[in-house]
Amino acid sequence: MDNSSFDLFKSFAGELDPEILQKKFLNALLKLQDVSRGSIWIRKNGMYECIEAAGDERDNIRGVTLSTRQSSIVGWVIENGKMTVSDPGRDERHYRELEENLAVKSSLILCFPLFLKDRSVYGAVQVIDTSPDKRHLNLDKSYLANLQNLVDIGSVALGNAVLYREKLQETESLKTALKEYQEGKLIVGHSRAFQSCMELVKSYAKSDFPVLITGESGTGKELVAERLHRSGIRKDKPFLVQNCSSIPETLLESELFGYKKGAFSGAVKDKKGLFEAADGGTVFLDEIGDMPMNIQASILRVLQNNEVKPLGSTRVRHVDVRILSATHREIKKMVAENTFRQDLFYRLAVLPIHMPSLRERREDIPLLVKHFLAKEGAKAGAVPKGVGSEAMRRLTAWSWPGNIRELENLIKYLMVVTEGDAIDPEAISLDFERAGTGGGGEMPLPQVPGQEARLPARDARPGEIDFGNCTWLEVEKNYALYLLEKNSWNVTWAARDSGLNRSTFASRLRRLGIRKQKR
Repeated sequence: MDNSSFDLFKSFAGELDPEILQKKFLNALLKLQDVSRGSIWIRKNGMYECIEAAGDERDNIRGVTLSTRQSSIVGWVIENGKMTVSDPGRDERHYRELEENLAVKSSLILCFPLFLKDRSVYGAVQVIDTSPDKRHLNLDKSYLANLQNLVDIGSVALGNAVLYREKLQETESLKTALKEYQEGKLIVGHSRAFQSCMELVKSYAKSDFPVLITGESGTGKELVAERLHRSGIRKDKPFLVQNCSSIPETLLESELFGYKKGAFSGAVKDKKGLFEAADGGTVFLDEIGDMPMNIQASILRVLQNNEVKPLGSTRVRHVDVRILSATHREIKKMVAENTFRQDLFYRLAVLPIHMPSLRERREDIPLLVKHFLAKEGAKAGAVPKGVGSEAMRRLTAWSWPGNIRELENLIKYLMVVTEGDAIDPEAISLDFERAGTGGGGEMPLPQVPGQEARLPARDARPGEIDFGNCTWLEVEKNYALYLLEKNSWNVTWAARDSGLNRSTFASRLRRLGIRKQKR
């Protein structure tokens, strides 16, 4: 074995692409032993996986996995960290089932362990003789010792490349997660009801059948639809969304199916509809329960025959799309009342998912609160605010008729009005508890300058204040001034009378623009 062989293996150290390196490494070993079959295996997820193979039947070997519980030459070498020579016909360690479908069997196997720098074994490389006389492999001890040195050089380089690729994949995964986090596309929760839905999403993503997502407004139906698309076989194709309740009937039809030039006034050129534009991908029809009956018939044609007919056209066009749909309405009741087509319902609801309301998954509220605080903090470039036990108790006790959307909007409000490091219970809103005791009902929107709701005028009664047409902001400001004047502008005493702690009361004064006048 000459110095050029060592130089070849040393050159592997600069290669970081595992696909290129493993081919070079394996082919170099095969050339030194004058054989054509070989393979490289690594320990991965509790299995032994063949990541590279050479020879006429390489495609039947590459990608194969072996259980660590199965007896194999590769497994023995990896677990013992020693080189071995094996006669497959006599060696009980040989996993014969692997070669059952190979036209040419192995006659002699030389297998080396693959080491990292710390001498831990991460895989094995096999050099295989397929000749009947078993004479191609050079098994001289000194030659094998030198070959082991070369394998050690190559295995460290290959190990580094494999680790580098894993880090790249991990980085890309983190980038994707960060992007989802920043765009608010993460689906957060650990309750049983939520996890049951996510199991269905994971299962449904593997198929191509229509999915109907039901649940109250604000429960995250569109996020689930997008997760289904991103996890499915169409993930590299378009994902297009149409809300069926936010657009007039005539416009909805042209948006979905497109139109020909001259089909109606203003149609100056042909336009593709949503189904054609999403060809090969996914169409998400949100609020499908609000779709007019005549358009429902056209949607049925898409589901049955994969056909769309643009407005003004005499020809149908074939499309390949997966349809996901969602509604907050009681769609089965609509079918019974003949306000939604029964045949369309059964076509859309092949795979159903019902999203639980937030009050049905209260244990997820603390997790969601922290998630939204972190997200809004990241957007603002600020440290996320903390939430005390009393504030969290109030948030958890509320019925959340607007579900996750309502919670997210409240967190945005609290991020703006809270000046301290933690959300104070009183900062959530005095109206929060007055609106109800957690049994239901809409939570009043927080009052902000410029958006004050007018209080209804009423006649003053003895002993009562006449609010007239005062705004809430004016009432709050006058009340704060009254307390300050009453307590000679002592903020601590005024806060005590208001029932708030001093920091919250002082924060309210700053928001109201109240400052002690210098005399």
